Amino acid sequence: MRTKREHLADGEYWATCRDRSQMSAIMNGHGNVYPQAKMTVAGGIARFYRDGKEVWDCNSIYAAAHFDIQKI
Repeated sequence: MRTKREHLADGEYWATCRDRSQMSAIMNGHGNVYPQAKMTVAGGIARFYRDGKEVWDCNSIYAAAHFDIQKI
């Protein structure tokens, strides 16, 4: 049975990779976020930023499932 997951609420967050190493993060496609990045969610899309520049985006359900999220 599948569990229904919901999008994160619109807002600003800190996203911390659950990957244990930078190499693991790169292999999982999270290298631009490792170890932590600012994340803005709007309309179900999570956008990750470093030094004020967008480095990656994904669905906010994916973000909630693969990163530790803290509201700013």
